Amino acid sequence: MPEESGPLRHDRRYSNDRPPDQRDAFQRDRDRILYTSAFRRLAGKTQVAAAGEGHVFHNRLTHTLEVAQIARRLAEKLLKAQPDLAEAVGGLEPEVVEAAAYAHDLGTPPFGHIAEDELDQLVTNAGLDVGVADGFGGNAQSLRVVTKLAVRHVDVAGLNLTRATSNAILKYPWVRKRSGERARKWGAYSTEEEEFDWARELHLAGDDHRCAEAELMDWADDIAYSVHDVEDFYRAGLIPLQRLATDEEEIDRFLDSTLARWWRLGISSPYDKAALKRAFTGIMIPVTEGYLGTRLQRSTLRSFTAGLIGRYVDAVELCDPALNDKCCVKIIPEAKAEIAVWKELTWNYVIDNPALATQQEGQRRVIRELFRTFDEAAQDESRRNMLPSGARDLMEQLESRAKTKDERRATQIRITADIVAGMTEQEALSTYQTITGSGFGSIMSGVMRSLDQ
Repeated sequence: MPEESGPLRHDRRYSNDRPPDQRDAFQRDRDRILYTSAFRRLAGKTQVAAAGEGHVFHNRLTHTLEVAQIARRLAEKLLKAQPDLAEAVGGLEPEVVEAAAYAHDLGTPPFGHIAEDELDQLVTNAGLDVGVADGFGGNAQSLRVVTKLAVRHVDVAGLNLTRATSNAILKYPWVRKRSGERARKWGAYSTEEEEFDWARELHLAGDDHRCAEAELMDWADDIAYSVHDVEDFYRAGLIPLQRLATDEEEIDRFLDSTLARWWRLGISSPYDKAALKRAFTGIMIPVTEGYLGTRLQRSTLRSFTAGLIGRYVDAVELCDPALNDKCCVKIIPEAKAEIAVWKELTWNYVIDNPALATQQEGQRRVIRELFRTFDEAAQDESRRNMLPSGARDLMEQLESRAKTKDERRATQIRITADIVAGMTEQEALSTYQTITGSGFGSIMSGVMRSLDQ
């Protein structure tokens, strides 16, 4: 049963946990996340380019490791520089920030954001009579993994993380809303609302601000993927840094394309073209040719990216939430603008590339077919042996508690999404080939253990 004590940072939701050892509570959180199979599966999931591409691109695992390293250094720096504010912001532990970074992408499905969008539509619209209104989102799925799907003890759900770490995972500390920005980004499904509320007891009722540790994890995420994605795609010849360093027409075309994309998608931004150009000018690496892999180029690129990361780590400070409208962390505006430019370089030259768009259409088809097949099996008990045994166990357990036919159906939809989201890209492709008859797989395939988080 859940603990009855008051809201303390080191609390665990369930008291029947293993006895303490030489580690403190937050170190144990970090280790628990690190040893999940969901964490290992990140090696087989896309960052931007597919995990199986020939170039040595970042995948979700290498990205996550870098986020965790940056996040920990941020926390350590701020603890040393501003120890007096650590308590004012509600607590600041490097182990908690690092653990949250390890967990932040556990819910990412195969093929990344394109599959996240597809699963959201499938879950929301599944069936003529019932869908699941809070859909699918990678951030909410990450919370579901650590609170429900990951298994450590037979009698305890999830990893039984501390309240502080559970709260630090919440980049978007609210459930999904019907419209606006909070309909696009949210941190918990209704199925995990109790766990969400328990984590958020560290905050005043109605306070939907992120804790300081979540803020640092999110900024570390921004730093890692914006800087390292640009590095990856310059190396691959897709982002022409050499032209952007010298060609004013190329710079204008890039900035105009960025503003047009924001307008088309209804993205509100504080930056006009002049502000973006100032930010762009301040960060552009002075390269004069495409990437050839010479020792000088590699050294220059490494020094440049290391300098940027140091620059963005130094751009953060803690602030007293009582004096700053409940905000715990301040980031220098110029650094935010520069990160926005880095992100847009990848969007403009890679994500909006027609070749990637064609690849993503195929990925959508894979996700749709997997979801359809497993959803049909979930509804037909004679076919449930197609589902991973962990998924069947959880489905039967939750169905037995359902009070209505619609609740039972919603359980089937949610667990179908769990199965698809839990796969690596190779598992997804192999299973797709098997169920469509274009390949027959192997009886020894590990794909059907994909809910083993």
